[in-house]
Amino acid sequence: MRSKVKTFLLAAALGAAAPASAQSADLGAALRSGQVGERFDGYLGFASPTSPSVQRQVSAINIQRRSLYTSLASRRRVLPSDVGIATGCELLSRIGIGQSYMLQDAVWRRRTAGQSAPRPAYCQ
Repeated sequence: MRSKVKTFLLAAALGAAAPASAQSADLGAALRSGQVGERFDGYLGFASPTSPSVQRQVSAINIQRRSLYTSLASRRRVLPSDVGIATGCELLSRIGIGQSYMLQDAVWRRRTAGQSAPRPAYCQ
């Protein structure tokens, strides 16, 4: 059952993020170049300055994610932040080479070739 929930969370979060790459070439480029990355809490963040267009798109995606996390949390009787962190675990495990990510220490990192995907200790 837990894996079904994880799969659903990931699909829903990626559904909120997947249009990101399709929404704009600028956002896709920002994700690939590491300007925008996944955070431990299930939201996108800015690892370096980006254009106002990319900032608006990231904000829209994060609003969709927040809505999803809140909805799922109320059904599961947990906190939205718990849903976000669980989703963040899955999203972090899919970080590509050269992409940026942030763990709980609030430090932005970039995944390098030969480095395994980030997997915080609290992720099961």
